[in-house]
Amino acid sequence: MNFFNEAKSLIKVNIREYGMYIALFVIMLTFSIMTDGLFMSSRNISNLLDMTGYTAVLAVGMTLVIVIRHIDLSVGFAAGFMGAIAAIMLSDWGVPVYITIPVILVLGVVIGMFNGVLVASVGIPAFVSSLAAMLIFRGALLMVTEKSGTIIVKNEHFNALGNGFIPSLGEVGGLSVLSLILGLVVIALYIYFEFANRRNKLKYEFEVVSGGIFAVKLVFVSAIIAYITWIIAGYNGFSWTVVIMLAVVVIYHILTTKTVLGRHIYAVGSNPEAAHLSGISVKKITYIVFGSMGMLSALSGILYTARLQSATTTAGTLFELDAIAAAYVGGVSAAGGVGKVTGSIIGAIVMASLTSGMNLLGVGISYQYMIRGGVLAAAVIFDVMTRKKRA
Repeated sequence: MNFFNEAKSLIKVNIREYGMYIALFVIMLTFSIMTDGLFMSSRNISNLLDMTGYTAVLAVGMTLVIVIRHIDLSVGFAAGFMGAIAAIMLSDWGVPVYITIPVILVLGVVIGMFNGVLVASVGIPAFVSSLAAMLIFRGALLMVTEKSGTIIVKNEHFNALGNGFIPSLGEVGGLSVLSLILGLVVIALYIYFEFANRRNKLKYEFEVVSGGIFAVKLVFVSAIIAYITWIIAGYNGFSWTVVIMLAVVVIYHILTTKTVLGRHIYAVGSNPEAAHLSGISVKKITYIVFGSMGMLSALSGILYTARLQSATTTAGTLFELDAIAAAYVGGVSAAGGVGKVTGSIIGAIVMASLTSGMNLLGVGISYQYMIRGGVLAAAVIFDVMTRKKRA
């Protein structure tokens, strides 16, 4: 009885963190029942995760931007523009892919840092500066694609980033061996980080959940990862898009939870004035976060261009809104200082699951936009209500 009471209390206190996982589970279960299992088929789950990739990497960067109490509306067309530049470098200039990708990522950092300078040094509100940048990149994208309208990319190695799968290294029972190994690595990393976090809390005498609840959480999440791995391994295995997305999540999770820089980012988001008085350079943190956002915009543009195998005049349309929605659904707070990159990935998968499920059910696009808007509104209302309750 104590076990269930503690579990109930834990969910109630951490509803912001666990609510999105519960929502994702309910959405997947509902669509699986309504589509007679088609939603959870290997092909659909693989396509769903691939579709999530370029939005998810944007959502990771957007989470940090919102955490420090800013916003970046330029990321969508910035991604489209840099994807088009990558296509031009590969197709028209004949630049090798191993040079093109680093150049585009560096270009993204420069663009993001420019936004950061406007916000932190010039003092322009992030909403206004990023809105101006959005219009600039929209025009730039039209300018570089106006001759042909579409720039075809024929580089197989580049296109594999959006459409290819990791090698299988053989099969066991029809399942890709390398994908199974990757799934085990993800589970091992998850368990390691959870134990490390619990050990640090105990070291500094912070409150932790009981061993039983902790064990149930580990088993439950590991089982979900194992099940998804089993589904994907039965199709073509993990795609390069998913591998890149997982790498971004792991790197940014370590960055935000295990480093001084990560603590400074959340300190600035929680109280910029107090952070400044304690010796943290708020300007420097703003530069870094916007530079990071620019780099992830470039990566998103690369993944999207590789997925389409071309750059188009409409690339990047509404990407910024999808990223913002994923961040808020994933638990980031509009007041700043709260939000996890792992949550933003779950938020992106939630939004992609809604789209995929509604497509399978034949729901009209007009209703899809209204439902997704309702989900976003509900996430923000939930954030405001939980903050008021805690206050």
